[in-house]
Amino acid sequence: MAARKQFMNRPARNQKLLELLDKKKGVEVSEVELAAQRISFAYGNASGSENITKASVTAAAGKIRMFA
Repeated sequence: MAARKQFMNRPARNQKLLELLDKKKGVEVSEVELAAQRISFAYGNASGSENITKASVTAAAGKIRMFA
């Protein structure tokens, strides 16, 4: 049980953060913003290779087609 002790106490709620989250509810994300988030996510999760740059991820994202 000692390994789980860190999860026993919940931190105090951050009222400022909760207010900011409430303000953003219902705000729609544009396709441009969503594409930028996808690229940022892919770049952030890429291996530490020197060959992978944000520009290379952006170029690769432009070649990928998503189908519904």
